[in-house]
Amino acid sequence: MTTSDGIRAAIVAPYFATLGNEWLTILPNVTEPVIANDQAPIARSGLALRLNKHERFASKLVDEHHDLLVYLPPMYKTQPGRRFSVLYMQDGQNLFDPETSFIQGNYWRMGETADALIEDDVIEPLIIVGIYNTGDTRIDEYTPVEDKRLGGGQADGYGRMLVEELKPFIDAQYRTLQGAEYCGMGGSSLGGLVTLYLGLQYPTVFSRLAVMSPSVWWRNRAILRTVTELPQRPELRIWLDIGTKESTRAVPDARMLRDRLVGKGWKLGESLAYFEAENAAHNESAWAQRVSPMLQFLFPAKEYAETRLF
Repeated sequence: MTTSDGIRAAIVAPYFATLGNEWLTILPNVTEPVIANDQAPIARSGLALRLNKHERFASKLVDEHHDLLVYLPPMYKTQPGRRFSVLYMQDGQNLFDPETSFIQGNYWRMGETADALIEDDVIEPLIIVGIYNTGDTRIDEYTPVEDKRLGGGQADGYGRMLVEELKPFIDAQYRTLQGAEYCGMGGSSLGGLVTLYLGLQYPTVFSRLAVMSPSVWWRNRAILRTVTELPQRPELRIWLDIGTKESTRAVPDARMLRDRLVGKGWKLGESLAYFEAENAAHNESAWAQRVSPMLQFLFPAKEYAETRLF
């Protein structure tokens, strides 16, 4: 086995175990890049050609402009008659480019990971849209309700922009599959919070949610009340995770959110995956290691979906 084969195997082949009534994904300790160092320049160059930048996307619904970085799967140009599912991600500057990430050099490696999983037929080929946050107003757009001390509470406007303006733009520019079953959304921290909130508001638009290290704590855990007050469970497939070294309240909060979702009808291992990442902190490097199982759960290849252990 070559070095690159070993790294690919570690990323593509997670292990699964049932602990009591909790489904946990047991991941290898992947700390290296998806592609071996000797192949990185070539692979990175090929990937860069499939990253399309749309600068300062303008909205009539919100004041801020948002840069977009769009990942296209390897066969996008060679299969011109094919359409693809789409995953919309918050904090887009942290996903694909080490130069634009919050901490320079620490990014999600989302393009490299998606390429490896697609090449090995573990996930379906998909388009990933990274929506840049707007810096100072990030906390406003990513929070559902206002906090008296911290402000925020403009997620509804951000959601309208996403659904009524940005998604139609992407659908017009790229060969996307139509329908909620082909559309997902994801994010981490406040991005995970707004992902869950908007997913619950728009289940006819998005059906797959990546809720990574969500800021459940916001406004006295208001998101828990949002889940509790749902009249019925919407048809959403949710990946929920947390790192055990994030904060003292992070894991208990995530478990409360998991339990509220289960109480509303989500089933662990079926419509809901819950993962606690041992010794994982609240940062881009930690989330990068969870991109692979998240994509496998939300966008499994058809053949793999029939035999997966999620």
